[in-house]
Amino acid sequence: MRKPIIIGNWKMHKTTDETIDFLKQVDNVCHDLKLESGIAVPFVNLVVAKQHAHHLIIAAQNCHYEDFGAFTGEISVEMLQALKITHVIIGHSERREMFNETNETVNLKAKKILAKGMVPIICCGETLQQYENNETQQIVETQIEKALQGIDFEDAKTIVIAYEPIWAIGTGKTATDEIAQNVCAIIRAKIANLYDEVVANMIRIQYGGSVKPENIQELLAQPDIDGALVGGASLEPKTFLRLVK
Repeated sequence: MRKPIIIGNWKMHKTTDETIDFLKQVDNVCHDLKLESGIAVPFVNLVVAKQHAHHLIIAAQNCHYEDFGAFTGEISVEMLQALKITHVIIGHSERREMFNETNETVNLKAKKILAKGMVPIICCGETLQQYENNETQQIVETQIEKALQGIDFEDAKTIVIAYEPIWAIGTGKTATDEIAQNVCAIIRAKIANLYDEVVANMIRIQYGGSVKPENIQELLAQPDIDGALVGGASLEPKTFLRLVK
């Protein structure tokens, strides 16, 4: 049985004080959940978030694939590990669209994260045009295959995949339960093809894209959806608690 995992992706939101205030309201309530829950905070809030989170996962929103070097503005996996960060989001569509993230760099990051004993949350998803052109399966399968290239069976089992149709991120549009389930099933079948059924049945697949308390139960009821990567709805303590409870 795969344990559900819900991660709030704060993107570029919340100051240090706002982060502390959020965790004071939320963290203790999350001590006895039947799922894993957490928040991916901006880099500058990772330290304070770790100090105030005792039950929530604190995740990073990105990393670099090199250990160190002349990469102004970047953060290495080793730096995150030193802060006891356990999960890192990579390949988010906003990183791909605005910051030139590619399938190849996602793969390099995934390997580095796994080498440090951490969990990559690998994002994939199609644009509205690709969706309307019936290219979803091709796009998502390619993203998954390239992201997992060279990753062995044991490491692959620990990975989290987040399917986020780009046309549903921050737009208020949500893929129907059926659409979300169909694509997540495609992802699991692709993983089985790349590895085997054992690995495919161990990897957790999240859905992301305008997830909110009103639709999360229906999404999580789908057989191949094991959690959610939540954007805007994760910013307010009361709404976040409704999502995870």
